[in-house]
Amino acid sequence: MAKNKGILYVVATPIGNLGDMTARAVDVLKSVDKIAAEDTRHSLRLLKHFGVSTPCFSYHDHVERQLSGAIVEKIENGETIALISDAGTPLTSDPGYHLVKLAQQRNIKVVPVPGPSALITALSASGLASDRFIFEGYLPAKTIARQKKLSSLLEEPRTLIFYESPHRIVATLTDLLSVFGPQRQAVIARELTKTYETIKSDTIDGLYQWVLADRNQQKGEFVILLAGDAVDKSDQEVDSETKRILLLLLDELPVKQAAALAAKISGVKKNILYQYALKNAAE
Repeated sequence: MAKNKGILYVVATPIGNLGDMTARAVDVLKSVDKIAAEDTRHSLRLLKHFGVSTPCFSYHDHVERQLSGAIVEKIENGETIALISDAGTPLTSDPGYHLVKLAQQRNIKVVPVPGPSALITALSASGLASDRFIFEGYLPAKTIARQKKLSSLLEEPRTLIFYESPHRIVATLTDLLSVFGPQRQAVIARELTKTYETIKSDTIDGLYQWVLADRNQQKGEFVILLAGDAVDKSDQEVDSETKRILLLLLDELPVKQAAALAAKISGVKKNILYQYALKNAAE
């Protein structure tokens, strides 16, 4: 008789304050057969605090691809396994993508156990637009690659969210200043939920000067949030003839199809026409 498959739990853990650990997360971690942890030394202290004695094994970036297959086989043979990261929700700039993807491909039940997430925590208190945002994780470590990545986001209208480490925070703020200019509104959220939690809103230049002047503000784990580009370029970049074509197409076609066809006819970028079409279809 074939064994019933086990379950893969994706469990969020605190990003600082242990009071943010959910009762459900503790129950799941106590009930599973094994826990896959990004750093077992770090996680064992957390598990001990909550009285969790479940066996724990290491699952980090350098072994993720190699171990995913073996973990999935264990689950297929009936074991239940929980995945945790050092802090917050797994897979958010943390290991786990390959494991979850493989589990889904093999029809293994994947159960999320939600909880803390640094990016959502920072966004909720930032005062920046939260209805539409993009999360870019950690920026490239090298200056040229980092500046290139930031330049590609210069006209992004949604709120931008990045993670950053203490040894690169000044360099990243320098590049933000260079690419986005001094006046773009931004927020630094540092050491969230911990004793020295700091959430500071200012222009990029203001934040740069503030961090540069106080070495204490260069310590800890950072979330950087940047206001999106507020300039609507769709009207500026669509000439009168293209507008006429697009509006005629909108009479017969859905917005997405009309924008795509108008882009082929005119050579104007599809995204620009799509935004223009959305605006005019709503009017």
